[in-house]
Amino acid sequence: MRSADEWFEAYGESHQHPTNKKVHWICVPIIFTTLVGLLWTIQIPVPFDGSNGTLPWTEFSNLGSILLVFALIYYAMISLSLAVGMLIVALLSIGGVLLLKSLAMSMALSLTQVCLIVFVLAWIGQFIGHKIEGKKPSFLEDIQFLMIGPLWLLGFIYRRLGIRY
Repeated sequence: MRSADEWFEAYGESHQHPTNKKVHWICVPIIFTTLVGLLWTIQIPVPFDGSNGTLPWTEFSNLGSILLVFALIYYAMISLSLAVGMLIVALLSIGGVLLLKSLAMSMALSLTQVCLIVFVLAWIGQFIGHKIEGKKPSFLEDIQFLMIGPLWLLGFIYRRLGIRY
């Protein structure tokens, strides 16, 4: 498996233009969160006898939570230090999903509808950024780059803070 630096170098080849980078700082976290939100709506049945109400973890028994677990395992295979940072990102993403859920309810929409609208708009932003860049998105070469985008941004934060990965 590639190291974090190898992934970042390969990903960075199509992310050089300052405008494209700014677009990614906005759109990648939004895409990450709304993807979790879309999968959050797909519940996984939890065995339950019904005698003591709902279980505390039923809110988290969904495909979004499972995606985050597998993503963190993937990130840990690249770098344990970055995986810890991505755990924080995952928790912030869950908070974002819960905020989107409240927003959706206040607008008489479903979480799926809100996440889908925002997800599509963020991807439009990404493609505009790549049009400005003049290069195709990296994930068209290797689907794993969809997982690297958030890690690439975290790598910038780590370097700025002097955190080794």
